[in-house]
Amino acid sequence: MTQDAAFLIFLVFCGGMAAQWIAWRFHLPAIVLLFVLGLVLGPGLDILHPSTLIGPLFHPVVSLAVALIVFEGGLALDFRQLSVAGEGVIRLTLVALPINWILGSAAAHYVGGLAWGPACLFGSIVVVTGPTVVLPLLRQAKLKPRIAAFLRWEAIVNDPVGAILATLVLEILLMKPNEGTSVYFTEMMPHLLISMVVAIGLGIGGGWSVKQLFVRDMMPETLKMPLLLTLALAVYGLGTLFMDGAGLMAATVFGMALANMRVPGLGELQRMKESMVVLIVSLLFILLTADLHRVVLARLSWSIFGLTLAMIFVIRPLGIYLATLRSGLSWSERIFVGWIAPRGIVAAAVAGVSGIRLSEAGFASSEFVMPAVFALIAATMLLHGFSLRPLARKLKLTLSNVPALAIVGANPWTRNLAEVVVKAGTPVTMVDTAARGLVPAKRAGIPVLHAEMLSDAGAESLEELPADYLIAATPDAIYNGMVCAHLAPHFGRARVYQVSPGLKKLDEYRGLSRDARGKLLGEPEWNFTLLDTLYQDGWRFAALPVTPETEAELSRHAKDRLDFLTLRPGGGISIHSAEERQAAPPTADEVIIALVPPTPTVPPVTTGVQP
Repeated sequence: MTQDAAFLIFLVFCGGMAAQWIAWRFHLPAIVLLFVLGLVLGPGLDILHPSTLIGPLFHPVVSLAVALIVFEGGLALDFRQLSVAGEGVIRLTLVALPINWILGSAAAHYVGGLAWGPACLFGSIVVVTGPTVVLPLLRQAKLKPRIAAFLRWEAIVNDPVGAILATLVLEILLMKPNEGTSVYFTEMMPHLLISMVVAIGLGIGGGWSVKQLFVRDMMPETLKMPLLLTLALAVYGLGTLFMDGAGLMAATVFGMALANMRVPGLGELQRMKESMVVLIVSLLFILLTADLHRVVLARLSWSIFGLTLAMIFVIRPLGIYLATLRSGLSWSERIFVGWIAPRGIVAAAVAGVSGIRLSEAGFASSEFVMPAVFALIAATMLLHGFSLRPLARKLKLTLSNVPALAIVGANPWTRNLAEVVVKAGTPVTMVDTAARGLVPAKRAGIPVLHAEMLSDAGAESLEELPADYLIAATPDAIYNGMVCAHLAPHFGRARVYQVSPGLKKLDEYRGLSRDARGKLLGEPEWNFTLLDTLYQDGWRFAALPVTPETEAELSRHAKDRLDFLTLRPGGGISIHSAEERQAAPPTADEVIIALVPPTPTVPPVTTGVQP
């Protein structure tokens, strides 16, 4: 039995990571792959039954894991985002939620055939858009910051609020007939208000305590991460003691408090928590989906199918339309938010517990609450998971539909590089701390960003622009390395490059640590002084199209030029680096971006506009 359990745990971990990697490699929504894998291992092959394998601790463990997820989500809720997305966030959290509850409850009754009690419970459960689903989709979608903020805030803020609403509805439905409505005003509402105040107090108090410990150097680095996780689980547990759902609110507020109190050193810890949450989400989706019983799936009916369609194609769009009337949201934003509303783990967990309690109380049609919620979760994950990126591109809500390049350091040769790359069809953004250096680039029609990349404001500004690869090319090699190290978590460490700091500084032991710099741009000898000198001597960047006629000629004269990039059909970018394995030689339809001498021995080229 122990060996079987160990094998199943191994299967879940490996399956989850494999699904995440396949989703990243082929640009697929990971949640869909995880969902399908859980269905195959559970109801499909009938080999994985988490509630049986783990026992009565399964649901408490799931609840604790969800608390960590909403805590990590709370860390992404910076109040500074409200300056550009505030109205939309308020509309989606305060206005849309009650509208969606009312419309969802009506649909469950009239379309799904549920009695009014279970219908109201269903409506309260599905008002949430799960952060366990939305946040992974946002990481892959490259949406513009404003629309991404709408979905992020709605998912994270509405999650605990929806759980509390479902708890409140359930308690009202389970009231004894002789208690009357006075109980609602004398007990339930005061209890709800007290629980919310306690949850907010726990979150803010926990954040303030962490800041004091970190600022006063009263917590060693090795204990900071365990402390944050422990406090997140602690505030969740204490909040849950007061009311179901209050714990999720406490964990969310705790994350928001840390994000907005500017706790020093939190950025490094946050990246570790993001990695941990990816693992948690992978495991939870597989386990919860595998735990579905075939009897639940057997209860799926045409009425539930009709309810699912009504919720996706009518209720959500109508609710968002009503909530955003006379708002500053554009039509494209309203259409997008009205369509994208995947439900996740919290909805499934609340439905499982609430449906059982209603069934035990003898409510008619209560046994259909869980199948109806499951059907909506499955449908929204599949439909919204696959349609989010194409719809965002269609509505022009993505930063860029093709890979883009950011160049830090505005000087003559980097401007020439940017002009040639832009003319070849690849977006480029030039970044510098000096506005004067950006003026020629701006005149040439190249997007520019005047910001310090080592500041929070600079990094956030760069996130608002299309950029998938970064080249740091200032005269200061140490600064280039710092920029690459600072932005590596955002771009990916394999996508940040810098001009060579010099041969001596590349010594693996005595030179710059690889963790403290980016990949080499080109060869170790190509330092800033060499490139600047070559440019002053008349060398210029050129776009060299590779065709069957020019392929042999370009290969023969490869040593007469400095190849920097290869642009592939469809927008792919390959940046040449001595620290990567030898790349395949360019093929037809690709474009080589190279620095060529004044009298190049290569085919006709496009050199861009010289400054």
